[in-house]
Amino acid sequence: MILVGTSGYSYKDWVGVFYPPDTSKKMMLNYYAKHFNTVEVNSTYYALPTKRLIDGLISKGGPKMIYSIKAHQEITHIRGNGLEVLNDFLNRIQPLVDKKKLGCILFQFPWSFVNNSENRKYLYLLRQEALNYPIVVEFRNVSWAKEPVFKFLEELNYGYCCVDQPKLKGLMPPIVRVTSNIGYIRFHGRNAKNWWKHNEPYERYDYLYSEEELKEWVPKILEMESKCDKVFVYMNNHYLGKAVKNAKMLISLLKSAKKQKVKD
Repeated sequence: MILVGTSGYSYKDWVGVFYPPDTSKKMMLNYYAKHFNTVEVNSTYYALPTKRLIDGLISKGGPKMIYSIKAHQEITHIRGNGLEVLNDFLNRIQPLVDKKKLGCILFQFPWSFVNNSENRKYLYLLRQEALNYPIVVEFRNVSWAKEPVFKFLEELNYGYCCVDQPKLKGLMPPIVRVTSNIGYIRFHGRNAKNWWKHNEPYERYDYLYSEEELKEWVPKILEMESKCDKVFVYMNNHYLGKAVKNAKMLISLLKSAKKQKVKD
């Protein structure tokens, strides 16, 4: 099964582009769920999920909506008391697990999180704290792009987050791997000019993929699907609703490829 959606859904600049004019923030997820069956919730990186947020996801997303939840920054970026925060985080999202609405948890680590024994130990300790939860790891630093790392992820039952992003020195390349029963891909855009230098965070993700660029991924995504239970694909190029346009484009390309495969 392949589920395609966007990284986040609550953006003011999507109103009038994707959301109808005058759509209120509280009605965005209801509308989003008419078009997609999964979303990556990124607000949980900035603030621990509240009961109100989790209840809202369950009630507004509809019966088919599956959520990937981004881990709080204390777990992945600050890390001083990451294990304790993870335990609290898991308790807060438990209702999603109970309702079978949780796809996985995304551990997105910063570029400064390099491949060394200390950080591998930290990944091990996090997994021990969350043994029964589906977790996907996204690395930003190219030092993790090594075969032993993928074996390490497999042993700990961590999913690997494949990425499409600018081909810049030091960043992870677009390696396609499946290391658990979950496949995961994040499309960050290819805005090399603004990746390191930008005034606002959204400038990094200001990029619209062409159909040809997305076609490159179609056979790779289909191959991933054959190796796991679910493949989650999220467009993170969110500025001005570009993520929505590309998500719909990719869904169409995948449908066409599957139809062609049946004919062949």
